Amino acid sequence: MWGLRGSLAETVPEPRQPRAPGPNDLLGVAIVGAGGRGVQHISALLAQSNAEIRYIVDPDAGHGNAACDIIEKQNRRRPRFVADMREAFDSADADVITVATPNHWHALCGIWAMQAGKDVYIEKPVCQNIAEGRSVLAAARKYHRMCQVGTQSRSHVAVREAMAFLHAGGIGEVTLARGLCWKRRPSIGPKGDYPIPSDIDFTLWSGPAPDTDPRITRKEFHYDWHWQRHYGNGDLGNVGPHQTDIARWGLGVNSHPRSVLSYGGRLGYQAERNDPNYIDAGDTANTEVSLFDYGNKYLVFETRGLEISEDEALSRLWGDAPGTKRGKKIGVVFYGSEGYLVQRSPAHCIAYDKDYAVIREFHGEGDHFRNFLDACVSRNSSDLHADAWEGHLSASLSHLGNISYYLGENHRVSPDEARRVLESLPPLDDHPGTLARTLQHLVANKVDLNTYPISMGPLLKFDAEQEVFPDSADATALTSREYRRGFECPDANGV
Repeated sequence: MWGLRGSLAETVPEPRQPRAPGPNDLLGVAIVGAGGRGVQHISALLAQSNAEIRYIVDPDAGHGNAACDIIEKQNRRRPRFVADMREAFDSADADVITVATPNHWHALCGIWAMQAGKDVYIEKPVCQNIAEGRSVLAAARKYHRMCQVGTQSRSHVAVREAMAFLHAGGIGEVTLARGLCWKRRPSIGPKGDYPIPSDIDFTLWSGPAPDTDPRITRKEFHYDWHWQRHYGNGDLGNVGPHQTDIARWGLGVNSHPRSVLSYGGRLGYQAERNDPNYIDAGDTANTEVSLFDYGNKYLVFETRGLEISEDEALSRLWGDAPGTKRGKKIGVVFYGSEGYLVQRSPAHCIAYDKDYAVIREFHGEGDHFRNFLDACVSRNSSDLHADAWEGHLSASLSHLGNISYYLGENHRVSPDEARRVLESLPPLDDHPGTLARTLQHLVANKVDLNTYPISMGPLLKFDAEQEVFPDSADATALTSREYRRGFECPDANGV
């Protein structure tokens, strides 16, 4: 038993022998995290015939009780609300845990759930840092648990068919993929000293992250944690894991890259406010380009969070995509010897020839939760569309990119200096062209590149087997983090 005995630090899990659900069994579900994504979990799970939501877990009582109200209004039995996830893990009524917490809780929540004998669905990124991802994978293997990661495109018909077309040579040989998250992200407000809302148990909310009680440095408590590195990973680790996952899948790479380099910055908010001294509360990049070298394959990821204008080099591949705002692009471009393939919305992909004529289109969504629950019944992890290994590799790309950026954050360079660095890299992408488009985007947003130059991260070699940076102890240190007592995420050997 977990047995919430005394202090939090005394709560030590003992591995459970889980029951094996049958095909007609009703699976009891505990949803951990009742914010925006948690409400989407509720909607998806209410549609499943063999699942019943029995617990809602959230340190914010307002969010938790509101989620219970949603379920009750659907003429379903009202689930039990608890603030501490370990109460749900300790219950025989919960067979399955879904995790929709902030990023800093993803790995430890999933590991605790698997140690308690539960199958677990963990939102992307599966971990807040690289070491945690390895630990999640180790726990899934050790306890023989189903662990699905919330990269939902793995279950979409359009993407699955497009990947099959790509792998069959539909656009020839493919060695380059470009992931895009061009999505407007306004400033989260000035860095300050703000009170923690009174109805939130901040000890439970902070969990593995530092406890800064009684104050936080951002104005809005919820969601804006994404842009503070104690808790989130910026858009490279927020939206990015969907696109890096598809890019890896299409390129056919099933390992970590051998090197990474990132450049960019948190730029433009001074110009928006017409205040050169303005300091935004976020400390992740809002403009970031990350370059991942797999040797014979290459992956580029572009994050743009300022106002976005059309980019001629890519707009012809998106055209007038339904629902796409001017300039906004979230998806993946594959560059083949005979054409291009673009995932330009979650359930719509298009293949083009070299002259940009459409060869084939792919449409269709899928049910990622259905796939997960089916695997919970079959007890065959190979049935999962996005298991812990896939989730770990794709999340790690976000972490690798951010590590290079963080280490180079104070290394500000002129456009000419940046160009010289990038021209020294293997020509697996048009590096000067990508840089030029990025700088043009910043200038269009009135960023004075002399006053606010971009940061250039170091080129870091990565040991894919050991998951360390052999030439940088500082980079290796950022593959993990310091944990608060009682909320330590175990390493892969200690799960």
